[in-house]
Amino acid sequence: MKLGILSCSPGAYSTRRFREAAQQRGHDVKVLNTLKFAIDLERGAPDLYYRQEQLADYDAVLPRIGASITYYGTAVVRQFQEMDVFCANTAHGINNSRDKLRSLQILSRHGVGIPRTTFVRDKKDVLPAIDRVGGAPVIIKLIEGTQGIGVLLAETVNAAESIIELLQSQKQNVLIQKFVAESKGRDIRAFVVGDRVVAAMRRVAQGQEFRSNVHRGGVAEPVELDDAYVDTAVRCTQIMGLRVAGVDMLEGASGPQVMEVNSSPGLEGIETATGLDVAGAVIDYIAAQVDFPEIDVRQRLTVSKGYGVSEIYMPEGSRYVGQSIEKTGLLERDINVLTLYRGSKVIPNPRRDRELEAGDKLLCFGKLEAMREMVPARTRRLRQPSVEQLEIAPE
Repeated sequence: MKLGILSCSPGAYSTRRFREAAQQRGHDVKVLNTLKFAIDLERGAPDLYYRQEQLADYDAVLPRIGASITYYGTAVVRQFQEMDVFCANTAHGINNSRDKLRSLQILSRHGVGIPRTTFVRDKKDVLPAIDRVGGAPVIIKLIEGTQGIGVLLAETVNAAESIIELLQSQKQNVLIQKFVAESKGRDIRAFVVGDRVVAAMRRVAQGQEFRSNVHRGGVAEPVELDDAYVDTAVRCTQIMGLRVAGVDMLEGASGPQVMEVNSSPGLEGIETATGLDVAGAVIDYIAAQVDFPEIDVRQRLTVSKGYGVSEIYMPEGSRYVGQSIEKTGLLERDINVLTLYRGSKVIPNPRRDRELEAGDKLLCFGKLEAMREMVPARTRRLRQPSVEQLEIAPE
């Protein structure tokens, strides 16, 4: 496999480890500075130039896109995608995860546990917003901060007001978030590759510092995650549209509370804490995907006019509740059920004799018009904004 690592920091620990792991496995690997690309576009021939030379053919790229170059970096990744080069993380997934507000909006929509969060602009909305998340103390976050930078703890309402006013005066967008007291100074980092957690650590803040990031002096220790944390980490990675991610979770009283999904997670802390070859797991996954790639339906359905993927909710009273998938007649209407969501369970490729229950969600591929007709009029009117439809168009 010929692999390109997109990184502006060839000497960084993570970049070096990925390069070493690829070389140890006999792959041809090069570190490519993300900012040294030129993107060429013409009909039917997307292309890339690197340091003024036409880029050679690559089988795959591993993006390590820093927050400061997100726009240009994701443009380069997108160009690789259009050239049919496998990207360990897509531009769409990187953009989703990089914006804290956007990522929490997406996770909230999918029922993932998150600390209660609010986003306001008007000064008059600040006090009501603090009340809605449970009152002081509260966490105040910059939307695009990294490594614990731009994360502040306000012990009182007055302190929170002052901090928010100051940040907004500097044209900064901030989130107000519930302080999860039972997890103060601790969090979990799960490193997800594909559909599994390959390593996990608990980070513990030192002294009076409430942020547990290793870059802030936090101490990391290996941890065995129970199923709830593993399932949440993998599901969040997939919801974001990522394949490789670091998922940060608080240990809330009601279970995992997701803080962030990182599309360029560092290796030093987790490899040091766990002693595991995390870089090697990522390289092995990429090599397997080059041989047998997963298909992103959002980009592959453009030729099927009138077809798409839709998530359909089964409310109490639906005529489909109590019927097996086979007896609903969906297949005869050219609708295929890809995945069934039941509570916290995810059932891929459900059997045709599986009986549907109230509250089930079906991820279906088929004729959009036929799927629209499945939704009762009252449910359609009330729930339409939350029906996720991946229309047959590129991202």
